[in-house]
Amino acid sequence: MKLITADYKHFARLADALAVALAVSLPWSTSATGIIAVLWLLALVPTLDLPSLRRVVVIPAGGLPVLFVMLGAAGMLWADVPWAERFDGITSFIKFLFIPLLLHRFCRSDSARYVLIGFFGSCVALLAASWSFFAFGLSSKSAGIPVKDYISQSAMFTICALVILQFAHDKWHSGHRRLSLVLITLAVIFLINVFYIATSRTYLVAIPVLLVVFGYRVYGWKGAIGLFAGFLVLAVAAWPSATFLRLRVGSFFDEIRLYQPTASPTPAGERLEYWRKSVGFMREAPVFGHGTGSIRDLFRHSVAGQSGMAAEIAANPHNQTLAVGIQIGLVGIAVLVAMWFAHLSLFRSGSFAAWVGLVVVSQNIIGSLFNSHLFDFTHGWLYVVGVGIAGGTVLKESGAWP
Repeated sequence: MKLITADYKHFARLADALAVALAVSLPWSTSATGIIAVLWLLALVPTLDLPSLRRVVVIPAGGLPVLFVMLGAAGMLWADVPWAERFDGITSFIKFLFIPLLLHRFCRSDSARYVLIGFFGSCVALLAASWSFFAFGLSSKSAGIPVKDYISQSAMFTICALVILQFAHDKWHSGHRRLSLVLITLAVIFLINVFYIATSRTYLVAIPVLLVVFGYRVYGWKGAIGLFAGFLVLAVAAWPSATFLRLRVGSFFDEIRLYQPTASPTPAGERLEYWRKSVGFMREAPVFGHGTGSIRDLFRHSVAGQSGMAAEIAANPHNQTLAVGIQIGLVGIAVLVAMWFAHLSLFRSGSFAAWVGLVVVSQNIIGSLFNSHLFDFTHGWLYVVGVGIAGGTVLKESGAWP
């Protein structure tokens, strides 16, 4: 018995350490994230408590991700594409099986804080690297984007800024005023990076919405209005010198106004074209969709004889609901929306862990209006890790879980 207990503790510590490493890797490397996720799963298996895991899967927050994956797997059966494309499609779903496993582990673990510290420490390092690349003109894929892409960077920096604001609020009310001011300054630096460097139109929408939610959560409607006004002041102050911000915002309206299927591709125009075609695909198979892995094939067949944006072949429609609906229909969309609501409901308490989870879920829902974020590697894993670890902590805080 002592040997079994010692082995359990060893693997439990290893799983928690790998969870920290997983969070640290997210801002930097997709390959490292994938490898560490597999290692974490292997370390977790000896620690599984099946009755507890069963309880997690029974609740909507843990069970709906499993149902989502099962529907994706079933969709492979009626997809009219080669099996290689069906297997490629299911890989977008598989990661969601980690949500109940993370919930199970972190409703019994005290290591969630170390995971959070690891993620934010890694993001601070990326923030420093981003400003260095931008200031000194260091070689990178894009000015101020050392790794990955500007959408991923803006997503992580937005989450950091909003979570830091909550932490700063808590520290201010506990009497740590200087630390609170330092944290607020750091949050502003994260947001300024989004304005000047990692300027994603998606997160220019998400940031004010999340600020309103935060303001309402801590100060009511006065706080919501005040923080929204603060965002506008920050945006107006940045506007004259933020060249890329002006370009991204200014060009958006022209791209919408000039959109035609036969016109030259633009970011906004491409999305409108993808959405137009995607709605047509869904009308052809509304209930159960065309099957998992069918998106690229449908777009491939739709470009025959087309020109301009209508001739673009897409691997995803840049909208999460459409990406699900094309493959597994309205049934899949219903499960997706139910999963989002279940995770929002999980984070309805006033704790710090609940706020972390609420930020992760809310920014994903907003971002998924304009991108297939759950099926993207970085954004999908950001959601899985954030919901799983913050959700497990919230379950532990409820006192109803061992």
